[in-house]
Amino acid sequence: MGERPTLVTRRLVLRPFTLEDAPDVQRLAGDRDVAAGMGNMPYPYEDGMAEEWILAQQAGFEKGEQVNFAITHRDQSFLIGSIGLFMERQHQRANLGYWVGKPYWNQGFGTEAARAVVRYGFETLGLNRIQAGYFKSNPASGRVIQKIGMSYEGCLREHVNKWGQLKDVVICGMLRSEYHTAGTG
Repeated sequence: MGERPTLVTRRLVLRPFTLEDAPDVQRLAGDRDVAAGMGNMPYPYEDGMAEEWILAQQAGFEKGEQVNFAITHRDQSFLIGSIGLFMERQHQRANLGYWVGKPYWNQGFGTEAARAVVRYGFETLGLNRIQAGYFKSNPASGRVIQKIGMSYEGCLREHVNKWGQLKDVVICGMLRSEYHTAGTG
């Protein structure tokens, strides 16, 4: 798939993670409130996990399975969170996944990053469908998905066991044919 991309928006640079990001990943992703909103986020986020996760990203990219970005502030370069596409190339589709560190919640960073990654998925990767799921109990994540123009497609009831509690997962999606009309393109 070539070199891992970097995307630039008005306030953000979305770039490949480096090992230098590991302490910030551990600190931000290791917040219990951040982990609570993610189906596969470990908690506690132990030493070495961030480095292992960062090192695995290149192999996933080379296989065409994922492209993951560090969400960083454009002017000050600090890490805000992570966003990526997890692809099923044979079906021309991907799942959009993201997390934003708690100090940066409610500032529009997730929405801005998601718009850029959806654009990349449709315009550069040639995907036909991008979908995202979020815990029904996490309406802030749902607002990000709605703002970028994804449509509600259903609710997978008691779909994920998070810390001993079965969580409903809301699924939303967008087709390439809907992309420009959604105000994302």
